Amino acid sequence: MNSGTVSSRFLWASLLVLVVGAAIFVFADGARLFDIGSIAQHRDRYVDWISANPLLGAGAFFLAYVAVTAVSIPGAAAMTVLAGSLFGLVTGTILVSFASVAGATLAMLAARYLLRGFVERRFGNAMAKLNRGVERDGASYLFGLRLVPVIPFVAINLGMGLTRMNPLTFAWVSQLGMLPATLVYVNAGSQLMSVERASDLLSARLLLAFLALAIFPFAAKRGVAWWQRRGAEATWQRPARFDYNLVVIGAGSAGLVSAYVAAAAKARVALIEQNQMGGDCLNTGCVPSKALIRSAKLAKEARQPERLGLDGDLSVNFPAVMARIRRVIARIEPHDSAERYRGLGVEVISGRATIVDPWTVRVDGRSLSTRKIVVATGAEPSLPPIPGLEAVEPLTSESLWSLTEQPVHLLVVGGGAIGCELAQSFARLGSKVVMVEAAPRILGQEDDDVAAAMVATLEQDGVEILAGAGIARFEQTGLGGRAHMEDGRAIEFTRVLVATGRRPRVTGFGLEELGLLDDGKLVVDERLQTRLPSIHAAGDVIGQLQFTHAASHHAWHAAVNSLFGRIWSFNVDVSVFPIVIYTDPEMARVGITEAEARARNIPVEVTRFDLADLDRAITDGADDGFIKVLTVPGKDRILGATVVGARAGDLLAEFTLAMRHGLGLKAILKTIHPYPGWMEANKAVAGAWQRDHVPDWAMSLSERWMRWQRG
Repeated sequence: MNSGTVSSRFLWASLLVLVVGAAIFVFADGARLFDIGSIAQHRDRYVDWISANPLLGAGAFFLAYVAVTAVSIPGAAAMTVLAGSLFGLVTGTILVSFASVAGATLAMLAARYLLRGFVERRFGNAMAKLNRGVERDGASYLFGLRLVPVIPFVAINLGMGLTRMNPLTFAWVSQLGMLPATLVYVNAGSQLMSVERASDLLSARLLLAFLALAIFPFAAKRGVAWWQRRGAEATWQRPARFDYNLVVIGAGSAGLVSAYVAAAAKARVALIEQNQMGGDCLNTGCVPSKALIRSAKLAKEARQPERLGLDGDLSVNFPAVMARIRRVIARIEPHDSAERYRGLGVEVISGRATIVDPWTVRVDGRSLSTRKIVVATGAEPSLPPIPGLEAVEPLTSESLWSLTEQPVHLLVVGGGAIGCELAQSFARLGSKVVMVEAAPRILGQEDDDVAAAMVATLEQDGVEILAGAGIARFEQTGLGGRAHMEDGRAIEFTRVLVATGRRPRVTGFGLEELGLLDDGKLVVDERLQTRLPSIHAAGDVIGQLQFTHAASHHAWHAAVNSLFGRIWSFNVDVSVFPIVIYTDPEMARVGITEAEARARNIPVEVTRFDLADLDRAITDGADDGFIKVLTVPGKDRILGATVVGARAGDLLAEFTLAMRHGLGLKAILKTIHPYPGWMEANKAVAGAWQRDHVPDWAMSLSERWMRWQRG
């Protein structure tokens, strides 16, 4: 018989004994033996018995503590206090220290070998955090959790069993990490049981014991943070004084907001940008693309004036369209200009920044010392490794805006949000557009009905969509290029636009040298702090939600946590995050989708309202689309909302507000919406939900009442 089989059988037997013992303990009301009130009432008798039978008393308590901890029964904290009352500070601490580790290790092994499915379902979110922490910091992460239990000990015990941590490492780290808290709780118990008269409640020893109990979590948290900061920054010499409170690298959306927040807090802040102020959003992203979409929409409407009872036609002047885009950028540019930010008190520096150490940034030979740094370097288009792509001079969402001549045949590679927006716009302006998507369908992260609506919209505008089609290679031709598909087809084009995603800009800023990259990614925690406490990051550079409104949201947290983190810090909450695709009609969503609900086994109820029934949509000639709301079955609590149609992004705002503040569909239904307005669609879908949830008995009773009223 091999050692693995013996260990497994021993584990099973041990757990069986513990479970049976715990069951007997619970059903026999054994908890009363360790109840504080009961102990206080019979303390002298219990202490006398333990004094007469020290080994038996200590052994019984030890086994009971192990059993309670091993099977994750709540009450270990109370038993820790009781240990002090029964055995005193020294003996009680020794008993609890070893019993808690033994029980925790058994619980950890049970989760690893027996309870994996249950633990993953019951503690899914906590498990994700544990796995990330263990992968990043290993034993030191567990030590921090034990010292400052931000996750309940029960979840830690079970969750660690699903990681790859060695059980011996788990045991000795837990022994050390739980010892300070054990001492505090046992001491509180030993002092509490010394109370015999009302005046004893005001004794110095008892007050100090409870004071220690109250301040321990905060002191431990501070201590762990100090130790981690000291260890992470030990390699470098910290300056005695700093030139700045904050240096922000990158003047895109995240960098601008970070600098604005810091300046508003009266910090001395420097903002460094090597290219154009305003970043991608102003110069190559949100602003120019939405200006293009507006011109393209008018071009579409102008080709069908009879739909609105008009005659006539308009022709597309592509150079004029691009000139208008540049005028729009120029008009918004002052909002993000260096002059404006200097007026706010920000020192704006032009140049390429390199982080030399946790407190020093070098710009073109000049060194800036700063207490904190925010990295907001954004992202850039990512080109797929397709042979011949460079030879055909591909356009991206950045280089597109330098066009002066409209492509006759435009090949769009990528069926995501950017690809859909630009493909539709160029098709409406008159280009022959073919979209190629390697995945089975476009908009792979959206529900099937949303993707189908997008396909119908694009095809109506003349876009040819080839989904599930990969490109093997590109070939340069006299008129532009040719894409050779993996299935043997060939597509001729004048220009090719690649919209296959964006990658964070993380190279060349000193991040690699400081060890802040993991597999090429900048790693941050829930407070947007990197491995070095003095450096935070915000926006697209994190590589998570690459949206301007995400960058702004990140930036506030990065700036506030940088400046005030020693007093109070905030975790970034993007659990309710709206996403909009600005095609025509728009497509917007917040919360979970139907596909995500199925994948995560989340029961949902779907309520749908078609915009063809909305008066304002009919008057505007824009009645294509729908609203779909996912709620908890039988309740009006919103889990997700999807809007397909004109003004979808605006309509989504009310659902986002409701979800963020815990309001349900009933609250939307009770809100007065102006008529005839687009927002009435939200009230209509809430009304549809309400009609489906009126009990049959209530309608029957109402009918009888009305009949009686008529005589």
